[in-house]
Amino acid sequence: MAFKEFQQTANHRFKFGLFMLYKLPSAFFCGVRLRSISEKAAVVSVPFKWLSQNPFRSIYFACQAMAAEMSTGVLALGHIHGRKPAVSMLVTSIKAEFVKKATERIYFTCEDGETMQQCIASAIASGEGKTFTATSTGRTKGGEVVSTFTVEWSFKAKAHAVNQ
Repeated sequence: MAFKEFQQTANHRFKFGLFMLYKLPSAFFCGVRLRSISEKAAVVSVPFKWLSQNPFRSIYFACQAMAAEMSTGVLALGHIHGRKPAVSMLVTSIKAEFVKKATERIYFTCEDGETMQQCIASAIASGEGKTFTATSTGRTKGGEVVSTFTVEWSFKAKAHAVNQ
């Protein structure tokens, strides 16, 4: 139920756009946008434009990283939304592999929502921090792989909430 509530807000372009402008201004101005979200997967895109390019006329690696991290992070946010006890989340590692020059809009997809949800449930049940490695693959509109990112997240039930 809580995920559906988060999903409704995330799919509202204006509300989520304000959230990004306030919390993730760099991603907002570079054009990083949430395209779809479900309990299982999320898709985030980044365009090739002046604010996202590097001197080599392709999408700057940091802009790709923002989109890749967001595709994993928005799933995490959805799965911790409304949890009792509250759960903290933090990126602990990020790795990337660049396969092809990114010269058009790239779509980053993370399909690890179900296993991420299990990890979060385990962190709540144990009261201990748990790590989860999510994969986000960046593809062109035609489906050609441009880059792959692995983002390691740490989840932990907030201490003050566990003791209540």
